[in-house]
Amino acid sequence: MSASLTPGMTEERLISGLGQKIRVKVRRGSGVPLVLCNGIGASLEVLDPLVAQLDPDTTVVRFDVPGTGASPDSAMPYGFPYLAAVLGRLLKKLGIRDMVDVLGVSWGGALAQQFAFQHPHRCRRLILVSTGTGLMMVPGRPRVLAKMVTPRRFIDHNYAAAIAGDLYGGTARTDPSLVNHLFDRQRMAGSRVGYLHQLLAGSVWASIFALPLIRQQTLIIAGLDDPVVPLANARILHRLLPHSTLHLHAGGHIDLVANAAELGPVIEMFRKRQ
Repeated sequence: MSASLTPGMTEERLISGLGQKIRVKVRRGSGVPLVLCNGIGASLEVLDPLVAQLDPDTTVVRFDVPGTGASPDSAMPYGFPYLAAVLGRLLKKLGIRDMVDVLGVSWGGALAQQFAFQHPHRCRRLILVSTGTGLMMVPGRPRVLAKMVTPRRFIDHNYAAAIAGDLYGGTARTDPSLVNHLFDRQRMAGSRVGYLHQLLAGSVWASIFALPLIRQQTLIIAGLDDPVVPLANARILHRLLPHSTLHLHAGGHIDLVANAAELGPVIEMFRKRQ
């Protein structure tokens, strides 16, 4: 970790790496750092509820992918192998050269899988939340996926609340205002170009054939009511990942942050398991 940080302090800055400028936020702690890879279109602030439920002594690294939050657009479209290389470079520039645990939620789950495959000696454990195998995954309902083609829900928070139940399921069905509150955390909604680049990256990526090669202990977290990523995807991940544990909960796609008080301790127990 960077010498400029002392335990308990938080650093936020733009870091250049492989042609990108990435906004990074680090909470300094001890032990194995936890790197959080966010869902499509979401800035790092959306993960605040989860971070609040984690051990306060844990080093936590969050970042905005290009064109999201306060990270500038990428000049060109990119793929997950490139973005995993960017993440590796960012960690080195932060002074984090030893192993990390990587958590990916939804779109970020693809990046987390790619990082574990691409940097096996830098990834100790893998946590996959509400995610799948990419191009060959079991798709959500067409009318649900159609709502995700544009970033409107990040720009118009009233619209986000109106579609929350149908789109995210779980806790969002009973309290759609939770989604409004979560997206209100975003300082910037990001750009349409950045969102398009994220969509393109996901449209050409698949992990299904590489999963047996991922040797890390892996925790798979999935909701029983997830319209975006049906439960079958978690079962496929569990079957193909050699050292995986499957944790099911009654919620939906965004319960990692909407119900962080339940899922945060599950993550901590997995990370501390011998």
